[in-house]
Amino acid sequence: MKKFLSLALVVTLILSLTACVSAAKKPKVKFDKRQLKKIELVESPRHGSPMIVLREDFADVPIFGEPVATQDQMVNFINKRNPNPKLNCTVKQLVHLYYVEAGREGIRPDIALCQAIKETGTWGYGGDVVPEQNNYCGLGTTGGGVKGAFFDTPQLGVRAHIQHLLSYASKRPPRVEVVDPRYDLIKKFRPQIFGKLTNWTQLNGVWAVPGNHYGEDILQLWMQAQMPDASDASLDAADLKVLLEDDKAAAYVYRGLVNMERENFYDARDDFESALAVEPELKEALFNLALAQEKLRKPDDAIKTYDKLLSIDDKFVYAWHNRGCLKLDKDDFNGAVKDFESALAIETINSDAYNDIAVAYFRRKKYDDAWNFMQKAAAQSSTNPVVQENYAKFAACVKVKK
Repeated sequence: MKKFLSLALVVTLILSLTACVSAAKKPKVKFDKRQLKKIELVESPRHGSPMIVLREDFADVPIFGEPVATQDQMVNFINKRNPNPKLNCTVKQLVHLYYVEAGREGIRPDIALCQAIKETGTWGYGGDVVPEQNNYCGLGTTGGGVKGAFFDTPQLGVRAHIQHLLSYASKRPPRVEVVDPRYDLIKKFRPQIFGKLTNWTQLNGVWAVPGNHYGEDILQLWMQAQMPDASDASLDAADLKVLLEDDKAAAYVYRGLVNMERENFYDARDDFESALAVEPELKEALFNLALAQEKLRKPDDAIKTYDKLLSIDDKFVYAWHNRGCLKLDKDDFNGAVKDFESALAIETINSDAYNDIAVAYFRRKKYDDAWNFMQKAAAQSSTNPVVQENYAKFAACVKVKK
């Protein structure tokens, strides 16, 4: 018994000494307090754009089907998100290629384009893939600097993307020669998914890891792409929808979207409230109403609207993020952090949420915690301008002493 006790004591001492050595080697972070007083960390922008009404549940949206958004809508959507995409063709040519290649295989080209938008950061890149690859969906990338597949032309890159989608959604072979370098690998080594994932949300955790919200993110982009513009013609069409369509709630939302585009925020608010009078739990109307209330500088009203939306759908990640931003503006730091943490629980790759948690701790002068979360934000994104600006300012205030 004494031998066992002695042995346990020796092991404990060794572990303690190891921990002490590790602690001694670990750099200690100190901050230049005078410099900290001169800087201010910026919170990230609000998440999500106003949404049209989708009567189809996200979980039921199929990979196969006809497009809803037109080619012109997709061109405008891409240009609005990134006026200078890093492409080896024009945006119009790329969109046309998607409609041709996806149309040949029966895949929805507008949603496939939204997947490419998500994967490439609207062709801003910033990760392992570079524009010269014509790789629009991360084919062959595994992280750690692995660039993945290269394609000679934009058309071959689009074709490979569509064929890779086809490998998940159907056992039917592509109608043209296979250029996707992973098509046969999926077929041979992943029979549990080959041809069995027919809806976009089934790609969660499969196409991207962890990717818990991957399909939903793509479909949110797709909904944004269908937004009406601010023209008088759009407003006239929206008025007709309200008068003639049976789905009054969706019609009011549509007109509200036109008014949002025209920056008639009071009219937009009234339209979204009219939609909710018809259908009180319409999520798109609630989200849009909260955005309109923010534009009207009614933060308390917006928080209440987000409260109601999250009581209906606690997976609505944009609502968690935006409510957190509103709480941050009101110096409700604990409430803000909880909301950003809820957003991270749904969408783990979320540099904005890490950034805003850092902002909350920074404003409370909890600099160690703030620096920890700022580093996490920077590690997740090398292209997020808010994160990079905040990180550079904060890093200039950090002193590392051994």
